[in-house]
Amino acid sequence: MSGLFKNTCRELKTENERRTGFEVEFKEIIQQNYSNLPSNQKKIAEFFLEYINDIPFLSIQELSRKSNSSVASIVRFSKRMGFIGYAELREKIADAIQGQINNKEFFSLFNTTEIKNDTLSSVAELDIKNINDTLLAINRDRFSDAISAIIKAKKVFTAGLGISFLLSEILAYQLNQVAINAANFKRDSSVFLEQALFLEKTDLVILFSFPPYSMETVELAKYCFENKITTISITNKPSSPISFFSNYVLVVKSENMLYTNSFAAISVLINAIATEIALRTKNKVQKMIQLLDSINP
Repeated sequence: MSGLFKNTCRELKTENERRTGFEVEFKEIIQQNYSNLPSNQKKIAEFFLEYINDIPFLSIQELSRKSNSSVASIVRFSKRMGFIGYAELREKIADAIQGQINNKEFFSLFNTTEIKNDTLSSVAELDIKNINDTLLAINRDRFSDAISAIIKAKKVFTAGLGISFLLSEILAYQLNQVAINAANFKRDSSVFLEQALFLEKTDLVILFSFPPYSMETVELAKYCFENKITTISITNKPSSPISFFSNYVLVVKSENMLYTNSFAAISVLINAIATEIALRTKNKVQKMIQLLDSINP
């Protein structure tokens, strides 16, 4: 194997790390080179990002139909990524996914014999599935790197529009509780890009982007990315518009029975971010708790 992937992928210590690392590095390579791909290969790249778990089960003809691309384009895409052909690429992805599955723990779904045919049970079952799918989608090394970046940042800003605005406010509040200097971008008299003019390279921005995707949030991510400001995106799929302008992409499943997004898995991620930061900076967090107690006796 040679070319783009071989030159980019870092060496990993263990077999499981190599497998997990392959999938992460491969997605990052696609995202970093997406804008330079021909239009016919962009469709293939988007399919790989969103449905990478399906690739090991698809022949090149099946992938051609599902991605609405020609077999020749798939072969050229595989070679552009540094592989001999699609067969080698599919085999590497299969190894990576198997390594991930072997290292994941999942919540148990309700016993299907006990589930009643009612809305409460159906919604709860779907939310548990969202949490399980999120546990599978988020790579632990990338999550850890994102936490390290948050702790290292001079100041953290969160942003989002619509329901994502509320989520970004909650995360900013949680970060303040664990002694991270955080603030939420407001959407009142000034747009996001106007507020972004005051950002420094030592800052970090966390963006929430869920369907329907806000182009203002995507433009903010693009501005930060182009100006070397570390960006973390929390979104529903690795091929969402914001992911191509993010240093770290945390994929959270938000399927819902209605047209809105479910918050269950997103809430788990927000709580996990704050908890991990607290575990890593115990002394700092304890001092913050003492200060808060003195203010609110």
